[in-house]
Amino acid sequence: MQSIFYKNNRKAYMDKLKPGELAIFFSGEAIRRSCDEYYEFFASRNFIYLTGVEQKESVLVMQKEDSGHTEKLFILEPDFLKERWEGARIKADEAGRLSGINEISYIKEFSSYIKEILNAKKATSIYLDIDRLEGQLLKSSADKMEEMVLKEYPAVKISNSMPIMKGLRIIKSKCEIEAMERAQKITTKGILAMMRNSRPGMYEYQYKAEYDYVLAQEGVLKAPFTIISAGRNNFCIHYDSFMGQSADGDMILNDVGVRWDYEITDVSRGWPCNGKFSDRQKLLYECAYRTSEYMFQHLKPGIPMEDVDATIRRYNYEQLKQAGVCDSYEDIGTYMWHGGAHHVGFDTHDLVDSKGTLLTPGMVFCVDVGIYHEEWGIGFRLEDNCLVTKDGCRNLSKDTPRTVDEIEGVMM
Repeated sequence: MQSIFYKNNRKAYMDKLKPGELAIFFSGEAIRRSCDEYYEFFASRNFIYLTGVEQKESVLVMQKEDSGHTEKLFILEPDFLKERWEGARIKADEAGRLSGINEISYIKEFSSYIKEILNAKKATSIYLDIDRLEGQLLKSSADKMEEMVLKEYPAVKISNSMPIMKGLRIIKSKCEIEAMERAQKITTKGILAMMRNSRPGMYEYQYKAEYDYVLAQEGVLKAPFTIISAGRNNFCIHYDSFMGQSADGDMILNDVGVRWDYEITDVSRGWPCNGKFSDRQKLLYECAYRTSEYMFQHLKPGIPMEDVDATIRRYNYEQLKQAGVCDSYEDIGTYMWHGGAHHVGFDTHDLVDSKGTLLTPGMVFCVDVGIYHEEWGIGFRLEDNCLVTKDGCRNLSKDTPRTVDEIEGVMM
Protein backbone atom coordinates (compact mmCIF):
# COMPACT_ATOMS: atom_id res chain seq x y z
CA MET A 1 0.00 0.00 0.00
CA GLN A 2 1.21 3.52 -0.73
CA SER A 3 1.04 6.35 1.79
CA ILE A 4 -1.90 7.91 -0.06
CA PHE A 5 -4.01 4.92 0.98
CA TYR A 6 -3.36 5.58 4.68
CA LYS A 7 -3.77 9.34 4.24
CA ASN A 8 -7.18 8.80 2.64
CA ASN A 9 -8.18 6.44 5.44
CA ARG A 10 -7.26 9.02 8.09
CA LYS A 11 -9.18 11.73 6.27
CA ALA A 12 -12.23 9.51 5.93
CA TYR A 13 -12.06 8.79 9.66
CA MET A 14 -11.60 12.43 10.69
CA ASP A 15 -14.49 13.50 8.46
CA LYS A 16 -16.71 11.68 10.98
CA LEU A 17 -15.49 13.80 13.94
CA LYS A 18 -16.47 17.29 15.07
CA PRO A 19 -14.09 20.20 15.77
CA GLY A 20 -12.37 19.78 19.13
CA GLU A 21 -12.64 16.00 19.15
CA LEU A 22 -9.45 13.97 19.58
CA ALA A 23 -8.68 10.45 18.32
CA ILE A 24 -5.95 8.17 19.68
CA PHE A 25 -4.90 4.85 18.17
CA PHE A 26 -2.31 2.52 19.72
CA SER A 27 -0.28 -0.06 17.80
CA GLY A 28 -0.14 -2.32 20.88
CA GLU A 29 2.56 -4.05 22.88
CA ALA A 30 4.37 -7.37 22.72
CA ILE A 31 2.91 -9.82 25.26
CA ARG A 32 5.27 -11.60 27.62
CA ARG A 33 5.25 -15.39 27.23
CA SER A 34 7.78 -16.64 29.80
CA CYS A 35 10.95 -15.42 31.51
CA ASP A 36 12.47 -13.01 28.98
CA GLU A 37 10.52 -14.41 26.00
CA TYR A 38 7.70 -12.52 24.29
CA TYR A 39 5.04 -13.57 21.83
CA GLU A 40 5.55 -12.27 18.33
CA PHE A 41 4.20 -8.72 18.13
CA PHE A 42 1.00 -8.27 16.15
CA ALA A 43 -0.01 -4.65 15.58
CA SER A 44 -3.56 -3.38 15.90
CA ARG A 45 -5.20 -3.69 12.50
CA ASN A 46 -6.95 -0.34 12.93
CA PHE A 47 -3.59 1.31 13.63
CA ILE A 48 -2.12 -0.34 10.53
CA TYR A 49 -5.15 0.69 8.45
CA LEU A 50 -4.52 4.33 9.37
CA THR A 51 -0.71 4.45 9.31
CA GLY A 52 0.93 1.49 7.57
CA VAL A 53 3.42 1.40 10.46
CA GLU A 54 3.86 -2.01 12.10
CA GLN A 55 5.88 -1.35 15.25
CA LYS A 56 5.07 -1.90 18.89
CA GLU A 57 4.47 0.96 21.34
CA SER A 58 3.53 3.48 18.66
CA VAL A 59 0.63 5.92 18.86
CA LEU A 60 -1.36 7.95 16.35
CA VAL A 61 -3.01 11.15 17.63
CA MET A 62 -5.40 13.16 15.45
CA GLN A 63 -7.54 16.16 16.34
CA LYS A 64 -10.35 17.73 14.37
CA GLU A 65 -10.21 21.46 13.77
CA ASP A 66 -12.53 23.89 12.01
CA SER A 67 -10.35 23.90 8.90
CA GLY A 68 -9.28 20.24 8.85
CA HIS A 69 -7.32 18.10 11.28
CA THR A 70 -3.88 17.68 12.80
CA GLU A 71 -2.07 14.35 13.02
CA LYS A 72 0.99 13.24 14.91
CA LEU A 73 2.71 9.88 15.13
CA PHE A 74 4.72 8.75 18.15
CA ILE A 75 7.29 5.96 17.70
CA LEU A 76 10.00 4.28 19.74
CA GLU A 77 13.22 6.25 19.83
CA PRO A 78 16.48 4.67 18.61
CA ASP A 79 18.17 2.48 21.22
CA PHE A 80 21.42 0.86 20.15
CA LEU A 81 21.47 -1.86 22.82
CA LYS A 82 17.80 -2.89 22.51
CA GLU A 83 17.99 -2.86 18.74
CA ARG A 84 20.98 -5.17 18.90
CA TRP A 85 18.79 -7.74 20.72
CA GLU A 86 15.34 -7.05 19.26
CA GLY A 87 16.06 -5.74 15.76
CA ALA A 88 16.06 -2.33 14.15
CA ARG A 89 13.37 0.15 15.09
CA ILE A 90 11.60 2.17 12.45
CA LYS A 91 13.15 5.59 11.96
CA ALA A 92 11.20 8.84 11.78
CA ASP A 93 11.80 9.39 8.07
CA GLU A 94 10.68 5.84 7.23
CA ALA A 95 7.56 6.17 9.39
CA GLY A 96 6.74 9.41 7.63
CA ARG A 97 7.25 7.85 4.21
CA LEU A 98 5.02 4.88 5.00
CA SER A 99 2.22 6.82 6.66
CA GLY A 100 2.32 10.18 4.94
CA ILE A 101 2.41 11.84 8.38
CA ASN A 102 4.76 14.81 8.61
CA GLU A 103 4.91 15.26 12.36
CA ILE A 104 6.79 12.37 14.03
CA SER A 105 7.86 12.34 17.70
CA TYR A 106 9.16 9.77 20.15
CA ILE A 107 6.83 7.83 22.42
CA LYS A 108 8.37 9.27 25.60
CA GLU A 109 6.75 12.59 24.63
CA PHE A 110 3.26 11.15 24.16
CA SER A 111 1.97 11.41 27.74
CA SER A 112 2.96 15.05 28.21
CA TYR A 113 1.58 15.90 24.75
CA ILE A 114 -1.87 14.50 25.59
CA LYS A 115 -1.96 16.03 29.07
CA GLU A 116 -1.03 19.42 27.63
CA ILE A 117 -4.05 19.23 25.32
CA LEU A 118 -6.37 18.07 28.11
CA ASN A 119 -5.08 20.55 30.68
CA ALA A 120 -5.67 23.38 28.21
CA LYS A 121 -9.21 22.02 27.62
CA LYS A 122 -8.57 21.80 23.89
CA ALA A 123 -10.40 18.49 23.57
CA THR A 124 -14.13 18.09 24.22
CA SER A 125 -14.02 14.34 23.76
CA ILE A 126 -11.55 11.56 23.02
CA TYR A 127 -12.15 8.69 20.63
CA LEU A 128 -10.33 5.50 21.63
CA ASP A 129 -9.97 2.21 19.79
CA ILE A 130 -11.84 0.14 22.40
CA ASP A 131 -12.28 -3.53 21.52
CA ARG A 132 -12.96 -5.83 24.47
CA LEU A 133 -13.91 -9.48 24.57
CA GLU A 134 -15.92 -10.96 27.40
CA GLY A 135 -13.56 -12.44 29.98
CA GLN A 136 -10.55 -10.53 28.62
CA LEU A 137 -7.86 -10.35 31.31
CA LEU A 138 -5.18 -8.12 29.83
CA LYS A 139 -5.84 -4.40 29.56
CA SER A 140 -5.05 -2.79 26.24
CA SER A 141 -3.37 0.58 25.88
CA ALA A 142 -6.77 2.05 25.01
CA ASP A 143 -8.23 0.59 28.22
CA LYS A 144 -5.45 2.17 30.27
CA MET A 145 -5.92 5.52 28.53
CA GLU A 146 -9.65 5.41 29.21
CA GLU A 147 -9.01 4.77 32.91
CA MET A 148 -6.60 7.70 33.11
CA VAL A 149 -8.97 10.12 31.39
CA LEU A 150 -11.97 9.08 33.50
CA LYS A 151 -9.93 9.53 36.68
CA GLU A 152 -8.02 12.73 35.88
CA TYR A 153 -10.28 14.46 33.34
CA PRO A 154 -13.86 13.43 34.16
CA ALA A 155 -15.32 16.28 32.11
CA VAL A 156 -13.86 14.84 28.91
CA LYS A 157 -16.20 12.48 27.08
CA ILE A 158 -14.88 9.06 26.00
CA SER A 159 -16.16 7.70 22.68
CA ASN A 160 -15.35 4.49 20.82
CA SER A 161 -13.77 4.56 17.36
CA MET A 162 -14.87 1.03 16.52
CA PRO A 163 -18.23 1.93 14.89
CA ILE A 164 -16.47 4.42 12.61
CA MET A 165 -13.71 1.95 11.72
CA LYS A 166 -16.23 -0.78 10.95
CA GLY A 167 -17.93 1.54 8.47
CA LEU A 168 -14.64 2.41 6.77
CA ARG A 169 -13.18 -1.07 6.53
CA ILE A 170 -16.28 -2.72 5.08
CA ILE A 171 -15.67 -1.24 1.61
CA LYS A 172 -12.37 -2.13 -0.03
CA SER A 173 -10.43 0.30 -2.20
CA LYS A 174 -8.93 -0.63 -5.56
CA CYS A 175 -5.47 -1.26 -4.08
CA GLU A 176 -6.97 -3.52 -1.38
CA ILE A 177 -8.72 -5.66 -3.98
CA GLU A 178 -5.52 -5.86 -6.02
CA ALA A 179 -3.65 -7.05 -2.92
CA MET A 180 -6.35 -9.66 -2.28
CA GLU A 181 -6.08 -10.91 -5.85
CA ARG A 182 -2.31 -11.28 -5.45
CA ALA A 183 -2.88 -13.14 -2.17
CA GLN A 184 -5.46 -15.41 -3.83
CA LYS A 185 -2.98 -16.55 -6.48
CA ILE A 186 -0.51 -17.58 -3.80
CA THR A 187 -3.25 -19.27 -1.76
CA THR A 188 -4.21 -21.33 -4.80
CA LYS A 189 -0.61 -22.44 -5.33
CA GLY A 190 -0.35 -23.50 -1.68
CA ILE A 191 -3.56 -25.53 -1.76
CA LEU A 192 -2.56 -27.18 -5.04
CA ALA A 193 0.74 -28.24 -3.47
CA MET A 194 -1.12 -29.94 -0.62
CA MET A 195 -3.51 -31.68 -3.01
CA ARG A 196 -0.77 -32.93 -5.32
CA ASN A 197 1.36 -34.32 -2.50
CA SER A 198 -1.52 -35.78 -0.48
CA ARG A 199 -1.37 -39.46 0.44
CA PRO A 200 -2.70 -41.75 3.15
CA GLY A 201 -0.51 -41.76 6.24
CA MET A 202 0.58 -38.15 5.77
CA TYR A 203 0.68 -36.05 8.94
CA GLU A 204 -1.13 -32.74 9.19
CA TYR A 205 2.15 -30.95 9.84
CA GLN A 206 3.43 -32.35 6.54
CA TYR A 207 0.48 -30.82 4.71
CA LYS A 208 1.24 -27.55 6.46
CA ALA A 209 4.89 -27.80 5.43
CA GLU A 210 3.83 -28.13 1.78
CA TYR A 211 1.64 -25.05 2.10
CA ASP A 212 4.19 -22.97 4.02
CA TYR A 213 6.94 -23.84 1.53
CA VAL A 214 4.95 -22.37 -1.35
CA LEU A 215 4.24 -19.21 0.62
CA ALA A 216 7.90 -18.78 1.48
CA GLN A 217 8.88 -19.14 -2.18
CA GLU A 218 6.37 -16.40 -3.00
CA GLY A 219 7.78 -14.03 -0.40
CA VAL A 220 5.08 -14.60 2.23
CA LEU A 221 6.63 -15.37 5.60
CA LYS A 222 3.59 -14.87 7.83
CA ALA A 223 0.31 -16.56 7.00
CA PRO A 224 -2.96 -15.85 8.82
CA PHE A 225 -4.44 -18.42 11.20
CA THR A 226 -4.06 -21.82 9.50
CA ILE A 227 -6.32 -24.84 9.93
CA ILE A 228 -5.31 -28.18 8.40
CA SER A 229 -6.86 -31.36 9.73
CA ALA A 230 -7.53 -34.97 8.82
CA GLY A 231 -10.31 -37.43 9.64
CA ARG A 232 -11.89 -36.96 13.06
CA ASN A 233 -9.93 -33.78 13.66
CA ASN A 234 -12.12 -32.12 11.02
CA PHE A 235 -14.84 -31.93 13.63
CA CYS A 236 -12.93 -29.29 15.61
CA ILE A 237 -13.80 -26.09 13.75
CA HIS A 238 -10.71 -24.10 14.83
CA TYR A 239 -8.32 -27.02 15.05
CA ASP A 240 -4.65 -25.97 15.32
CA SER A 241 -2.61 -28.96 16.50
CA PHE A 242 -1.27 -30.30 13.15
CA MET A 243 -0.25 -33.55 14.86
CA GLY A 244 -2.88 -35.90 13.42
CA GLN A 245 -2.17 -38.51 10.76
CA SER A 246 -4.43 -39.19 7.80
CA ALA A 247 -5.78 -42.65 7.20
CA ASP A 248 -6.82 -44.07 3.84
CA GLY A 249 -10.28 -42.67 3.05
CA ASP A 250 -10.00 -39.65 5.37
CA MET A 251 -11.05 -36.21 4.19
CA ILE A 252 -8.44 -33.48 4.52
CA LEU A 253 -9.89 -30.17 5.64
CA ASN A 254 -7.95 -26.97 5.17
CA ASP A 255 -8.92 -23.40 6.02
CA VAL A 256 -5.98 -21.28 4.95
CA GLY A 257 -5.02 -17.89 3.61
CA VAL A 258 -2.31 -15.45 2.68
CA ARG A 259 -1.63 -11.94 3.94
CA TRP A 260 -0.39 -9.63 1.18
CA ASP A 261 0.00 -5.93 1.90
CA TYR A 262 -2.06 -6.57 5.05
CA GLU A 263 -5.02 -7.91 3.03
CA ILE A 264 -6.05 -11.47 3.86
CA THR A 265 -7.61 -14.35 1.96
CA ASP A 266 -9.63 -17.07 3.67
CA VAL A 267 -10.17 -20.17 1.55
CA SER A 268 -11.31 -23.67 2.51
CA ARG A 269 -11.19 -26.86 0.50
CA GLY A 270 -11.79 -30.49 1.41
CA TRP A 271 -10.45 -33.54 -0.41
CA PRO A 272 -9.91 -37.27 0.21
CA CYS A 273 -6.30 -37.92 1.16
CA ASN A 274 -6.15 -40.80 -1.32
CA GLY A 275 -7.30 -38.58 -4.20
CA LYS A 276 -10.64 -40.30 -4.85
CA PHE A 277 -13.97 -39.26 -3.33
CA SER A 278 -16.05 -42.08 -1.87
CA ASP A 279 -19.75 -42.14 -2.74
CA ARG A 280 -20.70 -40.53 0.58
CA GLN A 281 -17.92 -37.93 0.38
CA LYS A 282 -19.00 -37.00 -3.13
CA LEU A 283 -22.65 -36.84 -2.10
CA LEU A 284 -21.98 -34.34 0.69
CA TYR A 285 -19.34 -32.36 -1.21
CA GLU A 286 -21.65 -31.78 -4.15
CA CYS A 287 -24.35 -30.50 -1.79
CA ALA A 288 -21.88 -27.87 -0.59
CA TYR A 289 -20.71 -27.12 -4.13
CA ARG A 290 -24.22 -26.58 -5.48
CA THR A 291 -24.97 -24.30 -2.54
CA SER A 292 -21.83 -22.26 -3.20
CA GLU A 293 -22.58 -22.00 -6.92
CA TYR A 294 -26.12 -20.83 -6.18
CA MET A 295 -24.80 -18.07 -3.93
CA PHE A 296 -22.30 -16.76 -6.46
CA GLN A 297 -25.01 -16.70 -9.12
CA HIS A 298 -27.43 -14.69 -6.98
CA LEU A 299 -25.41 -12.37 -4.73
CA LYS A 300 -25.63 -8.73 -5.83
CA PRO A 301 -25.88 -5.20 -4.38
CA GLY A 302 -28.94 -4.45 -2.30
CA ILE A 303 -29.30 -7.86 -0.63
CA PRO A 304 -29.24 -7.62 3.20
CA MET A 305 -25.95 -9.05 4.52
CA GLU A 306 -27.92 -10.88 7.21
CA ASP A 307 -29.76 -12.80 4.48
CA VAL A 308 -26.55 -14.30 3.06
CA ASP A 309 -25.98 -16.71 5.91
CA ALA A 310 -29.68 -17.58 6.12
CA THR A 311 -29.80 -18.32 2.38
CA ILE A 312 -26.72 -20.54 2.53
CA ARG A 313 -28.26 -22.45 5.40
CA ARG A 314 -31.64 -22.87 3.74
CA TYR A 315 -30.29 -23.81 0.30
CA ASN A 316 -27.78 -26.28 1.72
CA TYR A 317 -30.57 -27.85 3.74
CA GLU A 318 -32.54 -28.41 0.53
CA GLN A 319 -29.52 -30.14 -1.02
CA LEU A 320 -29.02 -32.36 2.02
CA LYS A 321 -32.72 -33.18 2.09
CA GLN A 322 -32.68 -34.26 -1.55
CA ALA A 323 -29.60 -36.36 -0.76
CA GLY A 324 -31.54 -38.13 1.99
CA VAL A 325 -29.43 -36.74 4.82
CA CYS A 326 -31.98 -34.34 6.39
CA ASP A 327 -35.69 -34.91 7.00
CA SER A 328 -36.64 -31.45 8.28
CA TYR A 329 -35.06 -28.01 8.61
CA GLU A 330 -34.78 -28.55 12.36
CA ASP A 331 -32.10 -31.16 11.58
CA ILE A 332 -29.75 -28.73 9.81
CA GLY A 333 -27.87 -27.81 12.99
CA THR A 334 -26.66 -31.40 13.17
CA TYR A 335 -24.70 -30.91 9.95
CA MET A 336 -23.98 -27.15 9.73
CA TRP A 337 -22.06 -25.91 12.75
CA HIS A 338 -21.06 -22.37 11.88
CA GLY A 339 -22.12 -19.31 9.92
CA GLY A 340 -21.87 -19.19 6.17
CA ALA A 341 -20.51 -15.68 5.64
CA HIS A 342 -18.02 -13.30 7.23
CA HIS A 343 -16.11 -10.32 5.86
CA VAL A 344 -12.38 -10.50 5.15
CA GLY A 345 -9.82 -7.74 4.84
CA PHE A 346 -7.19 -6.60 7.32
CA ASP A 347 -8.48 -9.41 9.59
CA THR A 348 -9.53 -12.93 8.66
CA HIS A 349 -12.86 -12.19 10.30
CA ASP A 350 -12.85 -8.54 9.37
CA LEU A 351 -13.95 -5.72 11.61
CA VAL A 352 -17.48 -5.29 10.27
CA ASP A 353 -20.95 -4.94 11.74
CA SER A 354 -23.24 -6.68 9.26
CA LYS A 355 -26.48 -5.87 11.08
CA GLY A 356 -28.71 -3.77 8.84
CA THR A 357 -26.04 -3.67 6.09
CA LEU A 358 -26.89 -4.14 2.42
CA LEU A 359 -24.45 -5.70 -0.02
CA THR A 360 -22.51 -2.86 -1.64
CA PRO A 361 -19.87 -2.86 -4.39
CA GLY A 362 -16.42 -3.19 -2.83
CA MET A 363 -17.45 -5.54 -0.02
CA VAL A 364 -15.47 -8.77 0.27
CA PHE A 365 -16.77 -11.64 2.35
CA CYS A 366 -16.61 -15.42 2.52
CA VAL A 367 -19.20 -17.79 1.17
CA ASP A 368 -18.49 -20.61 3.59
CA VAL A 369 -20.45 -23.86 3.27
CA GLY A 370 -19.50 -26.36 5.96
CA ILE A 371 -20.92 -29.87 6.30
CA TYR A 372 -20.06 -32.10 9.27
CA HIS A 373 -21.52 -35.61 9.29
CA GLU A 374 -20.04 -37.23 12.38
CA GLU A 375 -21.83 -40.56 11.88
CA TRP A 376 -20.16 -40.94 8.47
CA GLY A 377 -16.86 -39.47 9.68
CA ILE A 378 -16.96 -36.78 6.99
CA GLY A 379 -16.33 -33.13 7.78
CA PHE A 380 -15.20 -30.33 5.45
CA ARG A 381 -16.00 -26.85 4.26
CA LEU A 382 -16.00 -25.14 0.88
CA GLU A 383 -15.12 -21.49 1.42
CA ASP A 384 -14.49 -18.83 -1.21
CA ASN A 385 -13.99 -15.06 -1.16
CA CYS A 386 -16.79 -13.04 -2.76
CA LEU A 387 -16.25 -9.52 -4.12
CA VAL A 388 -19.49 -7.59 -4.59
CA THR A 389 -19.46 -5.77 -7.95
CA LYS A 390 -21.71 -3.14 -9.51
CA ASP A 391 -24.14 -5.68 -10.94
CA GLY A 392 -23.36 -8.93 -9.14
CA CYS A 393 -20.33 -10.56 -7.57
CA ARG A 394 -17.03 -12.21 -8.40
CA ASN A 395 -15.44 -15.30 -6.85
CA LEU A 396 -11.87 -14.21 -6.11
CA SER A 397 -10.81 -17.79 -5.30
CA LYS A 398 -12.47 -19.52 -8.26
CA ASP A 399 -9.10 -20.73 -9.61
CA THR A 400 -8.59 -22.97 -6.58
CA PRO A 401 -10.06 -26.37 -7.64
CA ARG A 402 -13.68 -26.53 -6.48
CA THR A 403 -15.48 -29.40 -8.17
CA VAL A 404 -15.03 -33.10 -7.50
CA ASP A 405 -13.64 -33.61 -11.02
CA GLU A 406 -11.20 -30.70 -10.68
CA ILE A 407 -9.89 -31.92 -7.33
CA GLU A 408 -9.54 -35.55 -8.44
CA GLY A 409 -7.89 -34.38 -11.66
CA VAL A 410 -5.23 -32.47 -9.70
CA MET A 411 -4.61 -35.44 -7.41
CA MET A 412 -4.25 -38.13 -10.13
